[in-house]
Amino acid sequence: MQPIRTEADIAAAALALAEIDPAFAPVIARAGAIPLRHRPPGYEGLAHIIVSQMVSRASADAIWGRLEVLTGMVTAENILAHSVEELRSVGLSGAKESTLRGLARACTDGLVLETAAYLPASEAIATLTAVKGIGPWSAEVFLLFCAGHPDIFPSGDVALQSAAGSAFGLSPRPGDKALRAMATRWQPCRSIAARVLWAYYAVQHKRDAIPVV
Repeated sequence: MQPIRTEADIAAAALALAEIDPAFAPVIARAGAIPLRHRPPGYEGLAHIIVSQMVSRASADAIWGRLEVLTGMVTAENILAHSVEELRSVGLSGAKESTLRGLARACTDGLVLETAAYLPASEAIATLTAVKGIGPWSAEVFLLFCAGHPDIFPSGDVALQSAAGSAFGLSPRPGDKALRAMATRWQPCRSIAARVLWAYYAVQHKRDAIPVV
């Protein structure tokens, strides 16, 4: 499968997914429009994912807006130019401030996210999670939305677990390990499976759960 970078790529991948697993066809139909939500694969893209984790969309947008005002532009160099107190003042938790700073140091010390994003998935995830505070979920979401990787599935995402449980009649809903195992049958189209399930969740719950904007 080619990377997902356009609306046409989404449409083609959704067709391929329905061929791989016909049980996904009604889920795709119910999900409706599947947002692209593509960001460049650099520091700003991963920083946005870090800021958005474990908070509401409204909170994430507000914090990100204040961070942009503070820094002018969210780059590794600009993050390091501000104190802990300044970064915390925009609403960042201590853990997120520390992760953004640690990632910024890694980037200024030689980590090139634009290169790491296009490594084989397992190698890319290992490279990203070597940075303290970057877990598998953040790495997988970065590869999915910033690199357009066609075969990534963040099974630790609670919205995906909920959507899969509802879409396929599973009770209780699958946890991380069960959903990761389940997703193997959607290879090499796991990224579109995740995108469809996020869109399905939004329809079911009237709330957008896609972790990037």
